[in-house]
Amino acid sequence: MALLTEERVRRMSDNGTRGPVVVRREDVLTPSARSWLREHRVEVVYPQGETGREAGAPASPKYRTLFGASLEEKPEHMTHLRGNLLVFKDHPRIAFRGMIDLLEGEIALCQQACVRAGVPALAEELEEVLDFVRRFIRFDVLEEPVGEVRLCGLGPGELRERSHYPEKYYGQGHFLLHYTDSPALLAVNKVRTVVRQTELAAYRAFRDENGAVTREDILLGLNRLSSLMWIFMIRLKAGAYGPPAGGAQ
Repeated sequence: MALLTEERVRRMSDNGTRGPVVVRREDVLTPSARSWLREHRVEVVYPQGETGREAGAPASPKYRTLFGASLEEKPEHMTHLRGNLLVFKDHPRIAFRGMIDLLEGEIALCQQACVRAGVPALAEELEEVLDFVRRFIRFDVLEEPVGEVRLCGLGPGELRERSHYPEKYYGQGHFLLHYTDSPALLAVNKVRTVVRQTELAAYRAFRDENGAVTREDILLGLNRLSSLMWIFMIRLKAGAYGPPAGGAQ
């Protein structure tokens, strides 16, 4: 099974020459990929015999559900969990993917705010964060491990340590947010809160009936990402990216 993004289907279509895109039944097309295929009228074809059926055997259903139903058409109130497996759109895994989408949008807006506030260096650091966040859909859909978490040169232990004891590392202690803080600092804080919401959505998506978590790696990655956002705020407040970020003393 593969996650087919817009960038990937563009390459599969010979860089825009409108060649057909071959998609296996178990592959997952992202919404942006589907939109691009429709907009450019690119034909989607499925390999013959890829389901492994014997000649003359009855066709297998196009979709299946968690509760054992077989469907030929996808209802509007359902969506893909993986491959041709459909779930209701309020399924916790789908809600988690929606939070990842929201988080990507907030990071991009934060980058824009940082550039406008005169701290483009932070906008560049956030590009690494955005790349990390975009991979979470793949971690979920393809059930791939997150692997080593290292953000802006810091590992999990370092991120936790520095976010807990910022004065030791940055000469700036913990502080309360204030409306006079810079737009960049306020924007980073908004990203931090969305990361926290995404972490809660991940817990709901990957916990079992006893509360145990099946994807500790995803929760760890998001938790340390939240720590990094606080470190960014501390550094902004301390003036590491330029003049101090203001705020009530």
